[in-house]
Amino acid sequence: MLNNLKVHNVVASGSMNTKLPLSQIAMELERAEYEPEQFPGLVYRLTNPKAAALLFNSGKIVCTGTKSVAEAHQAIDNLVTRLRELGVEISGAKDVKIQNMVASTHVDSKIDLNKIAFELEGTEYEPEQFPGLVYRLDDPKVVFLIFQSGKVICTGGKNPEMIEESIIKLEKNLKEIEVI
Repeated sequence: MLNNLKVHNVVASGSMNTKLPLSQIAMELERAEYEPEQFPGLVYRLTNPKAAALLFNSGKIVCTGTKSVAEAHQAIDNLVTRLRELGVEISGAKDVKIQNMVASTHVDSKIDLNKIAFELEGTEYEPEQFPGLVYRLDDPKVVFLIFQSGKVICTGGKNPEMIEESIIKLEKNLKEIEVI
């Protein structure tokens, strides 16, 4: 399964450690959306790397949409540079942490979701509600969405190694119950 692992989204958060003048930033920053009546944060769409950053008055930031940890850090660095160019006095982003990674892989055969639901602990499967089986691992703490087609989505990882470790564990568990 690991040979076709693909990261789709990395979510990182941090803080500028100072209040941000969102109204001013929104007026001067291209590709920025700020409608405080609907959402308290400013949404800024970066192009290189492609990402969306949420900025809050408190100085908190959330960056989403990148395809790697390195891209997430680069997007935040580019955001800091752009804000400084606008005259916003910030020292930089502090306490940047990866909050979530979403990755996918697939098995080259159909998967018997009913068998998984009956034989593995930590599963939820209600095909009338949702076509995928939800499988929660405690260590590492991730959630899988497993589909009959063989598609597997992993969410909750904090780094690529955690995702790889969880997929190896998933593969081992599925082999033990002879699903793959």
